[in-house]
Amino acid sequence: MSESDTRNEEEFTAAAPPHPGAAGTGETGFGDAEAPPAHEPKPTEEETAVSDDAAKFLALAQRTQADFENYRKRMARENAAAIDRGVGKLAKELLPALDHLDHALQAAAGHEDVVKGFALVRDEIVKALGRVGIQPFSPQGEVFDPNEHEAMVQQPSEDAESGTVIEVYQQGYRINGQVLRPARVVVAA
Repeated sequence: MSESDTRNEEEFTAAAPPHPGAAGTGETGFGDAEAPPAHEPKPTEEETAVSDDAAKFLALAQRTQADFENYRKRMARENAAAIDRGVGKLAKELLPALDHLDHALQAAAGHEDVVKGFALVRDEIVKALGRVGIQPFSPQGEVFDPNEHEAMVQQPSEDAESGTVIEVYQQGYRINGQVLRPARVVVAA
């Protein structure tokens, strides 16, 4: 660009009056006007698809979270049941020893020191079983229930009604309310 072209351009710029609405002219122009509020543009198909995908993923995440929570609860129940089964299996192995201890207590009736020793051992075993949810039960005087009692003998009795437990040969045990071992009993005929 030549020097004369540059000068002509500067003269043109200096000589041109400012357009209406330009700063400092005091006039109002299109630049000062406020635009009317624009309506929300309709979402495009791509935006709608993205929104639908987001909703699907949110629903999937919520279902997955609920499934995981259900799984966690189910596993906690199954673990508790497995622990109960393990405790029950151990208790079934210990119960015969406890029965023999009871028989030894009865046999040693005249020897107070021996009886006290056996009684202490027996009480400790029963307390240990109680701490893990195993409770003994003795159904003497109750109505015979085949779900909880095992009838060993049926005898006539003047003192009890027919079908009543009149003697307990061996205590029964429950673990958390379920029968671990039924009580062996004599039933009135």
